[in-house]
Amino acid sequence: MSKLPTRPPENCNTKQHIRAEIDRIDQLLLSLFAERQGYVRRMAEIKQNPEEAFDAERIETMVADIKTRAAALDLEPEQVEEVWRCLIDWNVAYEKRTILRRLNSSKK
Repeated sequence: MSKLPTRPPENCNTKQHIRAEIDRIDQLLLSLFAERQGYVRRMAEIKQNPEEAFDAERIETMVADIKTRAAALDLEPEQVEEVWRCLIDWNVAYEKRTILRRLNSSKK
């Protein structure tokens, strides 16, 4: 992916400028989510039991930390929490499915 020039929000004078920057950022986010998913896949390979996919204490610690870091970046902590909880829920479900699939295939 080529690095496109960036334009700070205060230098965006048209909707086109803003949309171009949002599209650029969305591509960066997708790349980061893809990288993160690689670690989730690896975690599912390491875990031996589907119940390991859900760790309430780890999740609550992680969400609290994310909210604190979001606030420091002048992001709405509640919005960030909602996004992260959705991401975590999907990852937990993915890990459970992956572990169950592996366990079931080893029984055959």
